[in-house]
Amino acid sequence: MSTDDIPSARLADFLPYQLSITSNAVSCRIAEEYRAGFGLKVTEWRVMAVLGDGGPLTQRDLTALTLMDKVAVNRACKILEERGLVARQPNEQDGRSHHLELTDEGRAMHDKVMPLAKQMERRFFSTFTAEEEATFVQLLRRLREQVGEVDAEAASEESGLD
Repeated sequence: MSTDDIPSARLADFLPYQLSITSNAVSCRIAEEYRAGFGLKVTEWRVMAVLGDGGPLTQRDLTALTLMDKVAVNRACKILEERGLVARQPNEQDGRSHHLELTDEGRAMHDKVMPLAKQMERRFFSTFTAEEEATFVQLLRRLREQVGEVDAEAASEESGLD
């Protein structure tokens, strides 16, 4: 395939770029709300949201579930722990790690932030019909699954386990 066969080689038309700038725009808008209302950064809220959904998790679990850099997760957990929003408990199955979970104060904040997050989501989707929103969410989920399959294939090829 030659470059003449490629419809557009402009960065603005490149899907990963579009996803990245859209994600950054959404995250920046949300960050303003979280910072102003609760003194939270987006990374801190993501950790709280995942803990709110999943209960006690290790930092490794949080890194895998959020797809954030382990340093960012570590920093967010440390700040949340210092603020009394997250507590660390020894991991009975692995003495080298700890489980993190929301404290009562963290749960109370989570329960205040979540409705605001859902309200912002509704504003972001306000120009979509219900069908468009459902399709968009389904397509994003499929794209994420495909990326995961490609990642698994690459890991398999690297390890020689084809």
